[in-house]
Amino acid sequence: MAVVDWLAHGLWASATWWQVVLVTLVLTHLTICGVTIFLHRAQAHRALELGPIPSHFFRFWLWLTTGMVTKEFVAVHRKHHAKCETEEDPHSPQTRGLKALLLTGVELYRAEAKNAETLTKYGKGTPDDWIERNLYTRYSWQGVGLMLIIDVALFGAIGLTVWAIQMAWIPVWATGVINGIGHYWGYRNFEAADASTNVSPWGILIGGEELHNNHHTFATSAKFSVKPYEFDIGWMYICAMEKLGWAKVRKTPPQLQLGSIKPVADSQTLEAIIANRYEVMARYAADVRAACAAEFDRVKKQGLSAHRLGEFKLAQRWLHRDEEKIPQAVKPQLASVMSESPQLAKLVAMREELRMLWTRTNVSAEQLVADLQAWCKKAEASGIEALADFSRKLRAAHA
Repeated sequence: MAVVDWLAHGLWASATWWQVVLVTLVLTHLTICGVTIFLHRAQAHRALELGPIPSHFFRFWLWLTTGMVTKEFVAVHRKHHAKCETEEDPHSPQTRGLKALLLTGVELYRAEAKNAETLTKYGKGTPDDWIERNLYTRYSWQGVGLMLIIDVALFGAIGLTVWAIQMAWIPVWATGVINGIGHYWGYRNFEAADASTNVSPWGILIGGEELHNNHHTFATSAKFSVKPYEFDIGWMYICAMEKLGWAKVRKTPPQLQLGSIKPVADSQTLEAIIANRYEVMARYAADVRAACAAEFDRVKKQGLSAHRLGEFKLAQRWLHRDEEKIPQAVKPQLASVMSESPQLAKLVAMREELRMLWTRTNVSAEQLVADLQAWCKKAEASGIEALADFSRKLRAAHA
């Protein structure tokens, strides 16, 4: 009877239901921290260096709770960034469909992890010591078996449920939510080259990984949050470890610095703009959205039809986006709006001209400086105050 009772209730027989839930959340939180801090930020992107204590702890913990091999995760993730949203991307909902990522994301990851070419090309620089070769890699799934024994020993039969939640945590949140929804639905702070989105500004359960658009914009940054309302709990832990001497941050998102307004833009201005091009375009996008909102309010007072008002609503959603990111189906409506609003047409045209400063690779630096000076002069003579003010801020930018 004692054995049966132990199997039913475990060593912690006095644990209440809320204590079991709390322990489960703590255990899964440790796992997501291991993925985001160790596997993702430190190993895949080299955004920070981790000392031996956290490194070995996370390696051991991830062996127990995920069975993931560091080299495999790093290789698959680096390939995802290198081939993002293409047919070669191991897990893009843009090419494979959101349903496939949500339902079969784990299988997609495992299939790519078996690709020897991917491991060789993208898996360089990962741990290759004795314990990695002879335990974590060689017996990758024995760790999760040991975790099952520990959970059952602690909680008895309910430990099976605790273990099942632990095993599902990363496939659901990392594979389904981040790799799936994080490239399909959400808000975008920056016009990154891919379809990455921020799922939520407050996602403790995902360790900061929910800020996916920020991450894809500044892939080598150890910090994912960029807005005051965004909270990256992974970054909070990194800062704490850095104070303990357990971590060293290599890079964080760049910030556009503004000083005194120069009479004309120069090479340093150009350098600052190109280095902070995502933030520059995010600020410009905010001006375009504000102008669209003002135009909508203006035409609404004219009593236009619901169809025409809908076109101006579309303008608020799409006019600030890069030309190639705008769906073909809405371009005729946007063209109709701009034909009625010279101000919006000017803002969009000037936006594309500004992008040319860093998209053209066959132009000398001297010519780009001259083009920037011409852009500023044209903006400040446009008669559009928002555009003129934006130009003056650009002339105040410095590296």
